[in-house]
Amino acid sequence: MDSDRHTCLKLQPQQGEPIFVKGTWFHARFDLSISDGLHTWICHASDEEVRERAAQWDQPVPEYVELAERYLGFQQPGSVYRFADAGEGHKRLSWTFEKEGTTLEWRWKCQPSPNSKEITAGILDFLMDANIRLSEEVVRKTQSFERLKVEAEKCIAQSEKINEEKVEFENAIYAKFLGVLNSKKAKLRELRDQISNKKAAGKLPAEEEEDSTDKTESFENGSDDDKSGDEPAKNVIGTSMDVVTGKPRGRKRITRI
Repeated sequence: MDSDRHTCLKLQPQQGEPIFVKGTWFHARFDLSISDGLHTWICHASDEEVRERAAQWDQPVPEYVELAERYLGFQQPGSVYRFADAGEGHKRLSWTFEKEGTTLEWRWKCQPSPNSKEITAGILDFLMDANIRLSEEVVRKTQSFERLKVEAEKCIAQSEKINEEKVEFENAIYAKFLGVLNSKKAKLRELRDQISNKKAAGKLPAEEEEDSTDKTESFENGSDDDKSGDEPAKNVIGTSMDVVTGKPRGRKRITRI
């Protein structure tokens, strides 16, 4: 099925008064309705005519229609538009464009409309409908923008609150950390002062005294062991001498049975 698109352009030709050009665009053809506010004209570009024009310009038909829609749907800067008399009440609509460094001109002949009232009403209806759609779109966009603005303000407020809470939390943590650090420093200073006072009074710490006592006791125990180790040796020697002295000097007799 051949779908259609609609455009409506308030066109300012190079000479003359502004005109309204309403276009209905198909895949391989298009229709134009033109009004200057008092008179109306129409142009029906059939499939065959469009195909012949496209072949003359060595273009595919869809590309030809698309380019015509671009220049008659929106007035292109740099293009020269004309809407000139063509005799017997006809008009010739033309526009120029650049292609590969060459200025080209397309022209289509428009005939007077048999029903100017219908053409004018059709153009006005299209413009009114387009205006309503645009107004509704503006309202929707405005409402959407307002909602986004409110959400953005909420996000900003929440972000500021979170930032403040973060700063408060960090300050509290730093304060606790400094308190613990200062307490540790004070304890270390106290211990250092105690050690300095004991050294000044000539006293060693309890651990050092215990270590020295243990060393003295081990040394004394070792001396006793050495002494006790010497005495048994003397006793053993004395006993052996006694045993040797007490033996009889005669030969032992062996009794045989």
